[in-house]
Amino acid sequence: MKPHCHRHAECKQSAIAHAETICQKRGLRFTPLRRRVLELIWDNHEVSRAYDLLAALQQDDPRAKPPTVYRTLDFLLEQGFIHRIESLNAFVGCDHPEKRHEFQLLICTDCGVVEELHLPSLSEDLYRSARSHGFKPDSQTMEVHGRCARCQAD
Repeated sequence: MKPHCHRHAECKQSAIAHAETICQKRGLRFTPLRRRVLELIWDNHEVSRAYDLLAALQQDDPRAKPPTVYRTLDFLLEQGFIHRIESLNAFVGCDHPEKRHEFQLLICTDCGVVEELHLPSLSEDLYRSARSHGFKPDSQTMEVHGRCARCQAD
């Protein structure tokens, strides 16, 4: 994710175009529903919860139901277009969906903005330490909760 001050409309458009290109390369359908849910998630850099997404979808189609949203979120997660924030049971757009990657999330507890970091050495140290304890990790998600620079300045 990008910090507060950037051209968000371009950021969002880029993310949607990138997802569309990846789907074409992978032979997957980027349906209007998948596009719309991804657009809703990228509307800002704050977390998106499934029921908030459902409420937004129901403004266009009152017949939209929770299973539809969850199936769409599953697709977007599987393709790497979004990340799940486990501690908040929420979702955020991914900056680098072209390949699976390790990441860390900085989550502002005041404004809700999420920033994605890529610190490979941190992930490698965590995996190495886990293996030294006889633990075989399948994946890792690191979430750091605190206050962003903008909220600290307020």
